[in-house]
Amino acid sequence: MSDFVEQCRQEWKRLNVPDPLAEEMAADLASDLREAEADGISAEEFLGSSVFDPRSFAASWAAERGIIPAPARRGNRPLVLVAFTALAAVAVLVAALLLATGEPKVRAVATSTGRPGIAIPPVPFNYHPGPGRLVLRTASTSASASAPVEWILLLVALAALGFAAWLWSSRGRSHPPVTA
Repeated sequence: MSDFVEQCRQEWKRLNVPDPLAEEMAADLASDLREAEADGISAEEFLGSSVFDPRSFAASWAAERGIIPAPARRGNRPLVLVAFTALAAVAVLVAALLLATGEPKVRAVATSTGRPGIAIPPVPFNYHPGPGRLVLRTASTSASASAPVEWILLLVALAALGFAAWLWSSRGRSHPPVTA
């Protein structure tokens, strides 16, 4: 385990920890490791996952003792959260633009080649009229057939954007406070 202690010493030197403090911490660490070994506790049990990363262990221990400033939190957010937020924002924009333009429009009016004044019964869209039968044509009345889908997309996208905002804000609060 002297290799672990030596790697910690090198890290403290790199971090400009004063030599007397670095030696004191190295002696404490070596003593603690010897005691743990004497009690039948392995270094991995004693140090946990830190046994595999002596540089981080040394830096965090020096920061906890107030010898060096605490490492600054990374401002980077995970790529998945960034992608999710971007996708939600794009979905909101697309839905809003589709609703604003009202495209595509569907227009349908029934006309007859028969006599005027005769009521025309409704027929299915796949009906193929013969002479004097009902014909479907485009006309001036219109409605957006996609409007319900656009509204649903807008609501789902807004909910996703709200969820992303909550994730962004809660990420900063999920860590314990850093002491200097």
